[in-house]
Amino acid sequence: MGARPIMQISQRFRGFLPVVVDVETGGFNPATDALLELAMCIIEMDEDGWLHPGEVKVRHLAPFEGANIEQAALEFNGIRPDHPLRPSISEEEGLRSLLKPVRQALRDTDCKRAVLVGHNAHFDLSFLNAAIERVGYKRNPFHPFSCFDTATLGGLAYGQTVLARAVDAAGLDWDSSQAHSAAYDTERTASLFCTIVNRWRHLQELE
Repeated sequence: MGARPIMQISQRFRGFLPVVVDVETGGFNPATDALLELAMCIIEMDEDGWLHPGEVKVRHLAPFEGANIEQAALEFNGIRPDHPLRPSISEEEGLRSLLKPVRQALRDTDCKRAVLVGHNAHFDLSFLNAAIERVGYKRNPFHPFSCFDTATLGGLAYGQTVLARAVDAAGLDWDSSQAHSAAYDTERTASLFCTIVNRWRHLQELE
């Protein structure tokens, strides 16, 4: 038997590069409520075709001018936007620093667009799109409406749609004390996504 052909990530998802995104916000309305934290993790594929999370990068963002912030949202995510030690930067600076590696990864992998992976992904995508529009960022690397949702995938694979429960059902660790930070939720969502996709491939190979 010959060696198995090496699969490229551009072949796995029709030319799309999965990038896990998580946001922490000041509410539920992407047009009016502040984007306070933004984290991204580019999914990587090894030479045998298995997926792995890349490095998680996070930015703490200053609320845009006139942004609404609900107290209930801050109590949920534990963020103190006015804390003097919070290393916040502008939306524009944060977006440029996070999207530049995504654009480079598209070139390196020969993918056409990034596709957002998230837990209840349309929420994260709506805030990302709103921020990109606010700052006038050109050549958004993400598909404007398509995404992969680990709430749906977790329901399919494990019968669990809550992130903590799906992560636990997948046999992964979950630390509730770190939950609801963009960096931690991104890392756990990335691990869950890779586990589900790799499990599907393993099951296919058993057939």
